[in-house]
Amino acid sequence: MGVKVEFDNDVKLLLPKLYRVILLNDDYTTFDFVIEILKTVFNKSEEEAINLTLKVDREGSAVVGLYPYEIAQMKVNKTHQLARSAGYPLRAKIEEE
Repeated sequence: MGVKVEFDNDVKLLLPKLYRVILLNDDYTTFDFVIEILKTVFNKSEEEAINLTLKVDREGSAVVGLYPYEIAQMKVNKTHQLARSAGYPLRAKIEEE
């Protein structure tokens, strides 16, 4: 037997504010490493990762995801941690949507 749920017409759903994670170009980080970061940290497909890497290279930066603040910060920190461990200066930043 199902459960009947009624909502008041005045109910508002509050969604968290979203933040863009932006990957920044540098002259040292390899395409392969950036593609791997996009696939592992940002869950992009191979094709999406390649296209975003090319955009970062051509335009200097690219939005790689839109997340609530805590998740965006976690992904930036993970990107920086993996890059430093591999000896790359790859950087990411957060901007409010």
